Amino acid sequence: MEIVRNDDGTLVVPVKHVRTHPTEDGDGQPSVTAEPGATQPDAAPGTRVLHPGEGGYDEALAEWDFQQNPERAPVVSTASGRQEAMTLVHEVATSPDHSVTEAMESIDDPTASGEALRHVLIGGVHSVEDFSSEVAEAEGGEPMSAHETTKIIGEILAELD
Repeated sequence: MEIVRNDDGTLVVPVKHVRTHPTEDGDGQPSVTAEPGATQPDAAPGTRVLHPGEGGYDEALAEWDFQQNPERAPVVSTASGRQEAMTLVHEVATSPDHSVTEAMESIDDPTASGEALRHVLIGGVHSVEDFSSEVAEAEGGEPMSAHETTKIIGEILAELD
């Protein structure tokens, strides 16, 4: 099953752990669980909805991105791509309408920026936090939360694909 990215940035991911719970007649009924309280009415059986900032979201977003183009070469981040990615994330975060399309017009190499952002996601939550600090240092302002940074990265990657 593939990961699905919803318009609101949530990801519907398959759940790998199936547990059986005994019933009154001693028969086990399989139920899919991931974490306590993970059952969500908008998720199909065997899936879970992850929200930006939630545990596992960054990894799932990186996997979703890979599913969009599985033949893509391994992710390589260049200095210029990372710099443009920082500018891009900052512009999306500070624009009044949060427009990715308008922010993309300000960069020279969207492909290199996308690769840099994919590289950030592959590193997990600590990589996203470090990237957010770098953006704040380079562009000014306060670092965004990992949740907000990841959400913006997801929007940019969706636009690039």
